[in-house]
Amino acid sequence: MTRDSSLSLAGDAKAQRGINALDNTGDLLAAMLEAARPLSLRDLSAAAGMVPAKAFPHLVSLLKVGLLSRDDAGCFSPGPLGLELGLIALQRLSPMREAEPEIVTLAADSGMSVAAATLGPLGPTVIHLEESSQPQHISLRLGTVMSLVNTAIGRVFAAHIPQDVLIDLLQQENIRLAGAEPSGALKPSKNGPGTLRAEYRSRLAQIGEEQIDHAFDAPVPGIGTLAAPVFDHTGNIRLVIALIGSSGHFDRSVQGRNAQQLLAATRRLSWRLGWVDHH
Repeated sequence: MTRDSSLSLAGDAKAQRGINALDNTGDLLAAMLEAARPLSLRDLSAAAGMVPAKAFPHLVSLLKVGLLSRDDAGCFSPGPLGLELGLIALQRLSPMREAEPEIVTLAADSGMSVAAATLGPLGPTVIHLEESSQPQHISLRLGTVMSLVNTAIGRVFAAHIPQDVLIDLLQQENIRLAGAEPSGALKPSKNGPGTLRAEYRSRLAQIGEEQIDHAFDAPVPGIGTLAAPVFDHTGNIRLVIALIGSSGHFDRSVQGRNAQQLLAATRRLSWRLGWVDHH
């Protein structure tokens, strides 16, 4: 089913007459999803805007069909049928297909170029580029492999992959865009591939905390980049989305408009891929 046909069906559903009881059931399921934790009858009905006496029959039916389960404390959570439906939906998701509408909207709203990268065999690789309507002298092309040390896109990946995988990838750092010799990020070891240098490790920890990174006037003079991760239902990084524009007209603050636009887009994408933020 195409996105347009999905929107058409959604519009038809709003215009058509539905079953009020099922609408109420949907409100309860939506409230449970929003909470992302087991809820008691009282808390769940309150979150759905119902009195417990009205909510309870709906919950009984949801228990019977397996959409919900109930623990020994009496709290409701997703049941086996609900989990199975969720897994089927996740299996059908394509991260890049989900990302494309967000990327187009982000480029239009920000007036900047937007790139998407995935972690390929050689490292962070650009797989989509929505160019700005304003001329920009950037060296990105589809297939460009980004430095894990000297680019914002690469550092965001580096902050969210296992350290042993990162150390292995850093051995090839000199072949990437803006890459250099691995010794810039790795402390050599006689008995193995080395360990991350303290300054690089600290930068990655900051990126992991803030969920965003930036690069201005480097590796390309006059160009600024903000990059943020997209996670899947397992909590693993799947994509990095980056805003790219003239550094002279770029809001550099992580609390600024550009950063907040980017973070809102990546969080929506992560949510659609099944990620739950437990912070």
